[in-house]
Amino acid sequence: MSKEKDPSVWQGFKAFLMRGNVVDLAVAVVVGAAFSNIVNSVVKGVISPVVGAIGTKNLDHYSSCLSTTCKGDQGIQIMWGSVLGATLQFLITAAVVYFLMVLPMARFLARQEARRKARESTHEVVEVTELQVLKEIRDELVAQRGPEHAAR
Repeated sequence: MSKEKDPSVWQGFKAFLMRGNVVDLAVAVVVGAAFSNIVNSVVKGVISPVVGAIGTKNLDHYSSCLSTTCKGDQGIQIMWGSVLGATLQFLITAAVVYFLMVLPMARFLARQEARRKARESTHEVVEVTELQVLKEIRDELVAQRGPEHAAR
């Protein structure tokens, strides 16, 4: 009984792995990991110095105090600088992925679809033209035989 289930379980697992969305997810994870280093470098090397010209270079140091005294770790602090840094990293990552991957891929797929439709329409025109030529040949043959053969 278990020997009968093993091939179907293996085939099901193989089908699961071969589905497009699983492969797309794996690619997204790998690409996201690769871009995270670039994004972190951009934030630390470009954005943090620009923010540093206004205040501190490290966004994590920006915070607001909700209690009366906030010295060191005492008091209630809202670390909005960390949220701002994470938001900037997300926006940069999203922009890079969109402009360098999603947009070119969408254009590529649109061109492929246009080419496919052009091939299909050309194929239909050829079929219609061949059919018209065959009808004309038939009509010519009937006309050459004379009116007595046209009735058949």
